[in-house]
Amino acid sequence: MNTLVIGSGGREHAIVRALNRSEKVNEVFALPGNDGMTEATLVEGIPVSEFDQIGEFCKENDIEWVVVGPEDPLSEGIVDTLEDKFKLNVFGPRKKEAQMESSKSFTKHLMKKYDIPTASYEVFTDKEQAKSYLENGNFPAVIKKDGLAAGKGVIIAQDLNEALNALDELMETDGEVVIEEFLDGDEFSLMVLVNGDTFTPFNIIAQDHKRAFDNDEGPNTGGMGAYAPVDYISENIIEEAVEKIVRPTVNAMVEEGLNYFGVLYLGAIITTDGVKTIEYNARFGDPEAQILLDLLETDFIDMLEGMKRKEPLALNFREEYVVGVILASEGYPGDYEKAKEIVIKKDLMKGIYVSALKHLENDIYESNGGRVLLAVGRGNTIEDAKNQAYRTLNEVKYDEKDFFYRKDIAYKA
Repeated sequence: MNTLVIGSGGREHAIVRALNRSEKVNEVFALPGNDGMTEATLVEGIPVSEFDQIGEFCKENDIEWVVVGPEDPLSEGIVDTLEDKFKLNVFGPRKKEAQMESSKSFTKHLMKKYDIPTASYEVFTDKEQAKSYLENGNFPAVIKKDGLAAGKGVIIAQDLNEALNALDELMETDGEVVIEEFLDGDEFSLMVLVNGDTFTPFNIIAQDHKRAFDNDEGPNTGGMGAYAPVDYISENIIEEAVEKIVRPTVNAMVEEGLNYFGVLYLGAIITTDGVKTIEYNARFGDPEAQILLDLLETDFIDMLEGMKRKEPLALNFREEYVVGVILASEGYPGDYEKAKEIVIKKDLMKGIYVSALKHLENDIYESNGGRVLLAVGRGNTIEDAKNQAYRTLNEVKYDEKDFFYRKDIAYKA
């Protein structure tokens, strides 16, 4: 069969590779893809926002499965169009269901209504009311912009001054902010396959590193690296997350008339009061997808079709460790320059997931985004995997003033 992956980042590169490993797949298309996705046929000239054109392309090229990677087209209703108008099989939630990510206030209200453990919160559309709330509140405080922000619309304010600056940044014109209680503890990411009232959690978790710099310092990013499995977080904790958070959430969505199909990403935190929800995403995490799909042995198409039929799924993963380290443009997640040269030898590419690179010639690329690539290492121990990831990254050639990476990925392991 032919398949189409929507998106252009490292997560989509991981999905492309996973589809390529399936014996049932003849050709993988990527729209728009990126120049590192040599395993896919890149689709040029059709914007991701032109859902009808994408549907026509799928019909012309006998696409049997569409996998939507990023959150933006999901929240804008790409699945609705491709399913309703073009009768396609699409992996990803429809617009209404994608609110689990696209509206933080929607999800917080859902969790409050159904007593799902999460941080206490208030939602504000009026800046003065938000200021007044902060002036009488406790710190640290978490301030989140409602809507999509690519993992960067969250500020942890240590005091009132930082909080007011965050408010100015996140409520520049109008809009909605969520102000939450700060939760302290170890975080982890759990991917859950959901189809309506049935769900299958991945039986392996990943841990992301959100802050830009070593020792978890600096601003929040879309993720600077990840690793799996996370051995020090016990099976009991995962079971608690499933029974107290995931199962009630799936039941709550059904109760609210949602028919979710796709990956529900749970960002969870282990507190002194038990496991609580930090956030939900309506798609695979990035960079967690690169790590988890790298380990996945189950045929990706078998997984999708089993989900579609609501069959019990037994997911298999390699018994190995994987560590991934992001190389980012200097200045990310703030302003950064593109078109900075990077040299990557061809034999290195098997250890790299490309996020934003443009191919110039031979082994020469240039940067085309904030996070440009993820170097992965694999091994029988976490130390072996970590060392290999950094060795791979050290073989990538670039001017050090143009890029940076964290040197402590997987330190909690």
